[in-house]
Amino acid sequence: MHSFLDSKHMAKALRQALAERGQEISHSDALELVARQYGFANWNMLAARIEAAQLAPLELPPGWHVAGHTNEGNYRLGIDPKAPGTALIESRPDRDQAIDRAAGETAVLMQSILADPYRGSRLRLTAELRSEAAETATLWMRVDPAEGRYLHFDNLLQRPGGPLAGTLGWTERQIVLDVPETAATIHYGFFLRGSGKAWARRFALHPVGVDVATTEPGPRYLSRPTNLDFGGEQPVA
Repeated sequence: MHSFLDSKHMAKALRQALAERGQEISHSDALELVARQYGFANWNMLAARIEAAQLAPLELPPGWHVAGHTNEGNYRLGIDPKAPGTALIESRPDRDQAIDRAAGETAVLMQSILADPYRGSRLRLTAELRSEAAETATLWMRVDPAEGRYLHFDNLLQRPGGPLAGTLGWTERQIVLDVPETAATIHYGFFLRGSGKAWARRFALHPVGVDVATTEPGPRYLSRPTNLDFGGEQPVA
């Protein structure tokens, strides 16, 4: 069975079949007819889909891995072949319609390390991010115990101006988290949610003093019941 990847051969066969019946058409017209058979407005759109489908996987940078929940059929993750020293996550153009936006489908490139050298300290992660037609691109870090729920986590999503969206040039982002004595591992990286492209470079991880505030969103608890009648009463400090 033919697929859209065989479009050029199908166009050639169509042209030959019509010629045998005395109907001459150009090769470009045959390509346009095949494109419409596959539901595309024109050959240029189908040709772009074919090129995207044939993109080779990117090479992963040593020490980094793709998060297990990432659907690598919809994304490419690894070193940008056009920019050494830069990591890239991009949605495959031929799979954009298959990305589950309602579920917040996300592609994650990450690194995991032992927490031993950092226990009892405050840790700052910095990196530069760039985006192109991205729904959401951001930096993230998580501190985990040996078992159970994570100890600390931040992905900038709750911070105004934190994640990148649309097309933006190189922008530095940082996360600061405490690493308790009970920490076992630390995980960090960047992710792309939905479609588009996101680049990252110049990752750095350093202990900082307690004078540097953590970026983790705090608990959203009030000191007492407040504004129960929706009349605009403000909590007392």
